[in-house]
Amino acid sequence: MKTLFPLICLFFPLTLLAQSPGDNQRRVENGLMPWVQFKDQPAMRFSIEERLKALEIPGVTIAVIRDYKVEWAKGYGWADKEEKRPVTTETLFQAASISKSLNGVAILKLVQDGRLKLDEDINTYLKTWHPDSSKGTITLAHLLSHTAGLTIHGFPGYETTDKLPTTEQILMGQKPANTSEVKPFAAPGEMMQYSGGGTTVSQLILTTITGEPYEQYLQREVLNPMGMTQSFYNQPPPAGKASLLATAYENDGSRVKGNYHVYPEQGAAGLWTNPSDLAKYIIETQLSKAGKSAKVLSPEMTAKRLTPYLDKQSALGVFINADGRWFSHNGGNWGFACTYSGSMEGGNGFVVMTNVSNHLIIDEIVRAISTVYGWKDFQDTEKFPLLSSIPDSLIRRYTGTYVRQSPKTTIEIRASGKGLNAIVEKGQPYQMYFTQADKFVLTEQPAMWTLAGDTLKMFNGRREAIFLREKP
Repeated sequence: MKTLFPLICLFFPLTLLAQSPGDNQRRVENGLMPWVQFKDQPAMRFSIEERLKALEIPGVTIAVIRDYKVEWAKGYGWADKEEKRPVTTETLFQAASISKSLNGVAILKLVQDGRLKLDEDINTYLKTWHPDSSKGTITLAHLLSHTAGLTIHGFPGYETTDKLPTTEQILMGQKPANTSEVKPFAAPGEMMQYSGGGTTVSQLILTTITGEPYEQYLQREVLNPMGMTQSFYNQPPPAGKASLLATAYENDGSRVKGNYHVYPEQGAAGLWTNPSDLAKYIIETQLSKAGKSAKVLSPEMTAKRLTPYLDKQSALGVFINADGRWFSHNGGNWGFACTYSGSMEGGNGFVVMTNVSNHLIIDEIVRAISTVYGWKDFQDTEKFPLLSSIPDSLIRRYTGTYVRQSPKTTIEIRASGKGLNAIVEKGQPYQMYFTQADKFVLTEQPAMWTLAGDTLKMFNGRREAIFLREKP
């Protein structure tokens, strides 16, 4: 025993240290993983600071949940670049479509209170606007699960100086609304088709039934009971919150006019929050599902909210991953992007938010989190072979400027040492990793590029873009 005890003392603290929140945080911060790795090569890892610079992203903020508690939360970069105002854990970002998750909680609270029924014809509750029901009866369950067969995927928002439409004007597509009418394109319950328009119908139902402003009901009945006291649905945001708001940025680095867009489509896109507050919603959902809390919804109603309605993924204001182990939602407003996931069991999860419409750093942070914490569901990198060197003849052949006409985009390919860099729209140079003599990838963009003669082609599985070399 005297021989073993010192050894136990030596190794046991090291084990604890390796699992400490601070150590996990540092490993995430320095373990960002791009979408691609290369066979027979050491895994590429980057720091958050490196990727903020390389991807030209102003700021990002993170919270990680472990065992039903926020293990750590931190902000990085700038909430406002020009003001040199840093992102902190209190900085508020637009949650975009994550708003739909809390909207789902609010609607189900009304169902729980007996003021609404999930399977009732929604025309029972509407007074000022009614959907075309020629394709069938629409219910609240249809609206929350995106199975109502209604149009309008998402909303662009309004500049801060614009006149805002009423909810009815949005649904009718009448000015000053900047989107078209929300109307049926398929029979309710026939298919899942994402519809921010359908969520906006549920917003109108809530205000009609409660007789009070949407933001007021959500604050009192949903956000505050969960402890999300920094968050709000007010559109535009209260003047007193201005110093906490992250400024939205375009992908070219310029600030969005007016600093952000305004979203009268509150249920679909109107929540202002931060990861620390969103983590409280995730934890409450997990505790309620486990039968250990009912701050807003009962365990039975939470279980219903997390049950896919038609397919295997779309539940009531939330998505379930293919194997049923996580509930989640992504978001993207003008100049903002975000995601969250919470485990169905065990009380784990994360929230990541940025102030630019670019999910790349979010994806890389999620891969780092999943690697550090052993959550294998999010380790989705692709592996390619990598050429050890590029012949000088290829460097000379590929160097030049390539242009796509619509929308007009310029890519300059420039020699760099013994390799090549791609410079998009006069931005930062990205190293080109060649998988074959005529194919390459960039860690900054999940796509395969091919070079043939004077043609540069990009293909990412969903779309193709062709660039032609400019003649000298």
